Amino acid sequence: MKAAKKHVRLIYLLLPLLFLSLLHPEHNLLADPVKPENADQQQMLQKSLSIVEIDHEIERITRQQDQTQTEIEKLQVQLEEKQQQIKSRQERAGTVIRSYYMGERDNLFTILFSAKNISNLLEIYSYYEMIMDQDAMVLDAYQSQYQSIKETQQQMEKSYAQLTTIKDNLLKQRDRVLALQKDLDSSIADSSDPEAMKKMIKEFTAYWENVGMYEVKRYFSALSSAMNDLPEFIQNKKGAIRTNGTTYSIEIQEDDLNDFLKSKNELFNNFSFHFNDNKVIAEGESGNLSLQVEGHYSVENEPENSILFHVDKLIFNGLELPDTTCRQLENEFDLGFYPQQIVSFVKATEVTSTNQVLHVTLKLSM
Repeated sequence: MKAAKKHVRLIYLLLPLLFLSLLHPEHNLLADPVKPENADQQQMLQKSLSIVEIDHEIERITRQQDQTQTEIEKLQVQLEEKQQQIKSRQERAGTVIRSYYMGERDNLFTILFSAKNISNLLEIYSYYEMIMDQDAMVLDAYQSQYQSIKETQQQMEKSYAQLTTIKDNLLKQRDRVLALQKDLDSSIADSSDPEAMKKMIKEFTAYWENVGMYEVKRYFSALSSAMNDLPEFIQNKKGAIRTNGTTYSIEIQEDDLNDFLKSKNELFNNFSFHFNDNKVIAEGESGNLSLQVEGHYSVENEPENSILFHVDKLIFNGLELPDTTCRQLENEFDLGFYPQQIVSFVKATEVTSTNQVLHVTLKLSM
């Protein structure tokens, strides 16, 4: 009986650990990240990290290429179907146009004046009106079908252009990863212990793919979520919004932004933003993990007026990730904010960051 109770207590003690491993299985693969011992090792690990991430980009581009090719094939089928459908429309529309050109419809109009009485006039007019309505329907149907074909052709041309760009990008990334791999292989071969270096790279790659990227995305996700509430924070912050005639300005102090982020998520207790010289730097550490994001804000008007954040540099545990990873995170997580959520009748025209302050200039939106 005592042994059974002991087992029950042990199960209760282990349950939290079990749930933690289910929630974050990645964290159990490696206890600590691999750390380079010197500059040469750091360079090799950075190259291996770039190879891994560019390989992922190649996979994404390949999927995009396949999807675009499939879309083009569907559009081609639609175009052929529409071209068949328009043939009959074209013949009927041609008949109508010829009848006007040959003056046949004028004869119908002349018949109206041959009516002998009001009753006969109304009867002839009703026939005349039916013919005119039918003509309009035939021409409208032809015009609609013709316009549909033009739109499908334009869509196909756009897809072909997109496919060409995708293929060019794919070739560039493949060349890039081959050059990196060649350079890395050479560096490993020249190292004092190639086998140990290969093992270190393998361990680091496993750590990055199973823990590192998860943690980076966790921070980006938390930032994206917090930015949804930034307009409300600015509205409630005394002195954050100022007016001068038709010009509005918003000033966000970096200390205020950091306090705001900490109030949204405890992840930011060891993570902070800094504004300086039109650069935005966000950095922090958690245990053996360190992350630094360098970027800038820009005013965008499509698809709507917004202040968007662009990731210029991403450094994980001292190793800089390639631009492909920056673009991927930028596309996946929206770290910008939308001025019209703060003041509905204005639009942002300029954004700058100087000593510890982010400045946004807005004008009345007419």
